[in-house]
Amino acid sequence: MDAEIPTAESRVPAAAKRGPRPENKVEITDPKAIRALAHAARLEVISELFSTQVSRTATELAAQTGLTPSAMSYHLRVLQKWGIVVPAATAGDARERRWKAAGTDFSINSGGGVASPEFAVLDLELHAFRRRVDAYARTRDERRRRGEAADSSSVVLASNLLYLTPAQRAELTEKLFALLRDYELEDPGHVPEGAQRMATMWSMIPDDRGTA
Repeated sequence: MDAEIPTAESRVPAAAKRGPRPENKVEITDPKAIRALAHAARLEVISELFSTQVSRTATELAAQTGLTPSAMSYHLRVLQKWGIVVPAATAGDARERRWKAAGTDFSINSGGGVASPEFAVLDLELHAFRRRVDAYARTRDERRRRGEAADSSSVVLASNLLYLTPAQRAELTEKLFALLRDYELEDPGHVPEGAQRMATMWSMIPDDRGTA
């Protein structure tokens, strides 16, 4: 079973589509490495660095995850050990190390083992997505209480049941990821005016209810 960690987090309108870039996929197969990823802060770091392709400091990532900079530095070193993040070039103030994704895409492949640790990783990803939903709801409600204009952002949720052959599953996954890549920033360091950071999640899992 392949458990794809969603990395398509920062998307913009089609006018700012990304140009072609060399693909460098980081795939984790070692069970010990997969277990090491089963931590909410580490998954948020992976999502941030792989989706934006922009380097961050431990302090910047700590502020995003609610940890201290020293705790974040520890998590970054663990991710570096497994080849997921690497030190980045430092511009300006060189007193704090910058970190970047070790590639352009990231996936976990446990080889289909029973009760594999990637399920713990997926559960944490779902939890992180719920936190984003809660944060958005709180922000929206606070704006309403202040009498500000309604947020024009739309929340999209879709659920489908499909019957797919193995070849069709592979084809659908490839087409979806190719479509998402079309909406990635060509220059991750420049966000077009009016673009809003959006969190996306897509999954495909066999529906085995009632088949046991």
